[in-house]
Amino acid sequence: MSSKVNFDHLVIAATDLSCGVDYVKQVLGVEMPYGGEHEKMGTHNHLMCLGRDCFIEVIAVNPVANQPLRPRWYGLDDPFVRQTITQGPRLIGWVVNTDNITNLLGQVQFQFGQAELISRGMLDWYFALPQDGRLLGSGLIPYVMQWNTDIHPATSMSDLGCRLQCLEIYHPQADWLQGILAQLNAVELVTVHQLEKNTSAYMTATIQTPLGSKQLCTGV
Repeated sequence: MSSKVNFDHLVIAATDLSCGVDYVKQVLGVEMPYGGEHEKMGTHNHLMCLGRDCFIEVIAVNPVANQPLRPRWYGLDDPFVRQTITQGPRLIGWVVNTDNITNLLGQVQFQFGQAELISRGMLDWYFALPQDGRLLGSGLIPYVMQWNTDIHPATSMSDLGCRLQCLEIYHPQADWLQGILAQLNAVELVTVHQLEKNTSAYMTATIQTPLGSKQLCTGV
C-alpha cells in the first residue's frame, strides 16, 4: 500500500537569520517570528504558517551552536550553496511529509537518504538525510519527513495572512523529475514545466500575502 504524501513546507536559506527575515519582509511584507534551534544540525530558524498544515521556514547556520557531527541539511555546508546565499537569501527547497517514512523510502528508487530523528524544542520528527547533506536535485526534489505528532505543528505557528497558492518547477528534464515525484506520490503537489535543453532549472512559489500575490524563486 502506497504511503500518503502531503506538501509540508518551503525552505528559505540565508547566511544569517536577520538577513533571511529582512528578505521575507521585503518580498512578502510580513515579519516572521523566531522558531528555535536544531541542535543536531547546528542550525536555527524563523517560521510562519501558510495554512493549517503547511508553513515556510527561514533557516541559517547557528553561529553559537556546536559543529554538527555530519554535514548540515539543505547543503548549508556546500561551498556553492554558501556562495549562492551570500548573494542574498532565497528559496532553496521544499519538504513533503508522510505518515510512514520507512514505507515510503522503501518504495522509491531515488536515494533520499536515511530517516534520522531531529528535534527543535519539544517537537521531534524523522527526516530523510543524505549522508553528504546535499540539496536533492539542486533543491527541486523534495526532502521527505514524518512528524511525530497527530496535529501538524503549523497550527501553532504565527498566522500572518500568507497562503501558498502554487508551487511550480521549470526543468529541462521534466519527465525525469515527474518520474521521481511519481515514486513519491507527490506529482499533484507541484506543477512541472518543460524547459529547453541546456537551460537552468528553477522553482517558484506563489504566495498570497496581505500585500497581494508575491513570488519566491530559487534563482538569483
